[in-house]
Amino acid sequence: MRTAKLISLAIATSLTLSAAALAQTFPSKTVTIVVPFPPGGSVDGVARLLANELSEKTSKPFIVENRAGGAGGVVGSNTVMKAAPDGHTLLLNASIHVVTPLINKNVPFNVVDDFTHVAHVAAGPLLISTHPSVPAKTLKEFFDLMKKDPDKYNLITSGAGSAGHLATEALKKQAGIEAEVVAYKGAGPALNDLIGGQVHLMADPMLSSLPHVKSGRLRALAVTSAKRTPLAPDVPTVAESGMRAFDMVSWYAVWGPKGLPADVSAYLGKNISDVVNSARFKDKLGPFGFEPDFKDSNALRAFMIDEMKRYEVIVKDAKIQVQ
Repeated sequence: MRTAKLISLAIATSLTLSAAALAQTFPSKTVTIVVPFPPGGSVDGVARLLANELSEKTSKPFIVENRAGGAGGVVGSNTVMKAAPDGHTLLLNASIHVVTPLINKNVPFNVVDDFTHVAHVAAGPLLISTHPSVPAKTLKEFFDLMKKDPDKYNLITSGAGSAGHLATEALKKQAGIEAEVVAYKGAGPALNDLIGGQVHLMADPMLSSLPHVKSGRLRALAVTSAKRTPLAPDVPTVAESGMRAFDMVSWYAVWGPKGLPADVSAYLGKNISDVVNSARFKDKLGPFGFEPDFKDSNALRAFMIDEMKRYEVIVKDAKIQVQ
């Protein structure tokens, strides 16, 4: 036992020293964090906060680049997958990253084997909201309206396979609704139509939706976490909205191209860990409805595999497929 502890300590010390030495040479240029969606959504918001904090902590340049295109952000993700494995091009994506291969058989990469899993950084509940013109004050009331007049009301999501999409599919099944969930290409365009009243219900991360609820442009019906969030204490859970217990959150992580050198991955993981576990990051993330949640490379990989099994059940049941 003592020998095992000494070996573990030696490995940890070696990684710390190698990360410190690498800090003298890496990054040798700007680190680009690719967001595979348009600006304005939750993925973009988390990425920009993380990039700013990493830039300040390391005194090295980290920037965000939006590369939207393809269902589930395939274009941006594929860009990172094909990038040089030197740590200067990273991907920040949400849980949709592991759902996309389940709903699109033409995805040109394997999310488990074709990326280096760097770190899990945050998670938070989804906010289910509607336009104020809709005469429903609870989630159950909204679905009751849909049952009475299915052609008048509709359901949307920021992207096919997003956490909001899967949550909506699961809730619609529970409510006995047959309507299609219309997928947009990003939270920004979807929210614009929801605020305009052209569409009627959306489950979306609080980062992008809550400001519109506070301004009165949207009405919150429920949160998808098992408990209410302190950020919006007046918004009930799904169970408190007249439906069965429900718990699904949106989560965010960082990946790099496959074959990222161990010392580069360790350097990035250590600095992301320091940022995510800081009180400053928690304070900045909190107002947007997220909690810092660091998982290292190995833990992220295992978490991804478990989540894919969970999501696969919903995808098969809802028959979600995109081309």
